[in-house]
Amino acid sequence: MEPTKTDTSIFDINIIVDTLIRLGLLFLLIGLCISFIMPFSLVLIWGAIIAVTFYPIYQKLVKLFRGYKALASVAVTLVMLSILVVPTWILTESMLSGLMHFRDLYHQGQPLIPAPGKDVQSWPSYLKPLVNLWQSASDNLQGVILQHKEQLAGPGKWLLDAITGFGKSVVQFLVSILLAAVFLVFSESLNGSSLKLFRKLARSNGEFLARLAIKTVRSVVLGILGVAVIQAAMAGIAFFMADIPFPGLWTLLCLVLSIIQIGAWPVLIPLTIYMYSTTNPVTATLFAVWMVVVVFADNLLTPVMLGRGSSVPMLVLLMGSMGGFITMGFLGLFVGAVILSIGYKLFEAWLNSDPKN
Repeated sequence: MEPTKTDTSIFDINIIVDTLIRLGLLFLLIGLCISFIMPFSLVLIWGAIIAVTFYPIYQKLVKLFRGYKALASVAVTLVMLSILVVPTWILTESMLSGLMHFRDLYHQGQPLIPAPGKDVQSWPSYLKPLVNLWQSASDNLQGVILQHKEQLAGPGKWLLDAITGFGKSVVQFLVSILLAAVFLVFSESLNGSSLKLFRKLARSNGEFLARLAIKTVRSVVLGILGVAVIQAAMAGIAFFMADIPFPGLWTLLCLVLSIIQIGAWPVLIPLTIYMYSTTNPVTATLFAVWMVVVVFADNLLTPVMLGRGSSVPMLVLLMGSMGGFITMGFLGLFVGAVILSIGYKLFEAWLNSDPKN
């Protein structure tokens, strides 16, 4: 007996309803999983980036420790923690001492910003507005801030957000380093799972895209973040040796500006002018020469550490860093640049791939 039209329509509706229920439950499960993992997504991503970057070193340490993966992972973790803890301690101590110094000056009734020295009288006339602003800030800092509050509102909020988010970012870095150590111990199984995922997504191009992603992560971390850290360290050493107020804060600003590809010059030029107005010409000239070396270190180090074949346009890095900072805070400066660079390289590879594959 053949089914009637009514029976067939009911049968089709049952299949559609059943399919919709299954899809709804699947999307609900995926949505719940994403919502549960979202609070940890940033540290997971950064932990994976750290693990990929330090994996070649980890492999060498495994051979050195005769196959003991746990010992190699502990050694890499200690190195990464020293890279994080030592600069953080120096920066925090510098900022606290600077705030205490400002407090003492305020209680003593002294100007919070030192007045321009006698050497500024010989400066060119076109710098006179800058000298006058400097003198006004030394005489009445509060009045200058109120007078230029509209111009200072945007940069001031950005600086405040960066400083307040620094402590949270340090904790996130710490958790990411510990996760990276776990990822390194289970690197073989994770590598296999990652290759399977890329093959599922890109089929014959999956393995190529997986290797491209790994190469891009390492090149961006070393070429962008690595160079920025080296530049900030070079500048910070000079700040501490020259006894510039708030050396830790200026070092942090140099690091941020180098990451977002603006460069450290907006910090270095005013500090060089400050040195010429407060110290003897020999010391100020040595400081200025070293600042020139710091500025041009980017041109020397980036081609070596980044590599010509893995270069990423500056606009991509700038958008990634600033977008990451807006959405994720201070740590987003690092993660945003890396993630958007990976996406750019993968998109570029997809455009150049064979459409038949």
